[in-house]
Parts: sequence; C-alpha cells; structure tokens
Amino acid sequence: MTLRVLGIDPGLTRCGVGVVEVDATRRATLVAVTVIRSPADMPLEQRLLTIGRGIEQLVDEHRPDAMAIERVFAQNNLSTVMGTAQVSGLALRAAAERSVPVAMHTPSEVKAAVTGYGSADKAQVGAMVARLLGLAEAPKPADAADALALAICHAWRRGGVPSAPAGAGLTAAQKAWREAEKSARTPRLGR
Repeated sequence: MTLRVLGIDPGLTRCGVGVVEVDATRRATLVAVTVIRSPADMPLEQRLLTIGRGIEQLVDEHRPDAMAIERVFAQNNLSTVMGTAQVSGLALRAAAERSVPVAMHTPSEVKAAVTGYGSADKAQVGAMVARLLGLAEAPKPADAADALALAICHAWRRGGVPSAPAGAGLTAAQKAWREAEKSARTPRLGR
C-alpha cells in the first residue's frame, strides 16, 4: 500500500511542485517534479491565474492522496510573504475542490524530517532528497527539491500508509497547531 503526496513550495515567481509515492516501509519514489513559473513583470492577477491553473493541472494529472504545503510563519520581506500566502491559497482551493486532504508543514519540520536537522541549508535538503529518491543529483531549482522534501515529510509523518489514524506521527508543534485551529473553528456560546 502506498501514499501519493503532492508537495508544494509556494512562490509567486517559482512554485515548486513535487509528487512522491511512499510505501509502508517509508521508501519514497519520485513520481514527478516541476516548477511553475510566472514572470515578475506580468500583472499579479495573471501570475496567480498561471500558477493556479498549473497547480490544478498537476493535481488532476497525479491524483494525490494528500497535499503538503509549506507553512511560512514570518519573513522580513512583506511582498515575498504576500506572494507565498496567495499561492498557498490557490493550492488550498485546488485541494478543497478535489477533496484532497491538506497538511501544512514549517520549513524546520521538513528539514528535520528529511535531514535530521531543523536548520539544514538548501544544499543539504537537496542532497538528501536526491539520496532518498535515488537521483543522481538534487532537483533544480531548490524550489523543486523543497517541494519533494515537503511531500516526503508529510508521508513520513503519516506513517507512510493512507490508513494511518488522524494525528498519527504529528510533531508537538503540529499537534499544537491542530488544537489551535480546532478551537478557532469552534463556535462560541452567545455568538
């Protein structure tokens, strides 16, 4: 039994998308990897349309069991954060329309899952992704390797099989996020 996960490293200029299948022994196999690009001089709405359509096409083509998207907490560059958030929204919408379950993972969670070190650099992540997938070299650009790392991280956190119970393999941080999200959705009395 395998789990097919589509990972997304959201970005407005380069959106990395990687698809892996992971079996019950945690062995990961590359299905596909690409980068959806949009030119910086294109109007924002056209850039988002291009990326959104690209994500939808890949989800329809690869029919993942789950989707993993990078969660960005904070960054100094506000325009980068906005673009990342907008592209994440496109991915969430594509998943929701197709009833694909979604999880969001922080960069440090992904790095720790794939390399064993939450502060690994991009070269270390790329090298480990290549090793795990049996590739001669790391996928380029780094956005592609990051998307594959997200997919691998998610599959490993879920125990490598689609039937893993909800919440199985979650880190303490992920459990805290899940509880915070539940309480935010819980209707309050008197409202």
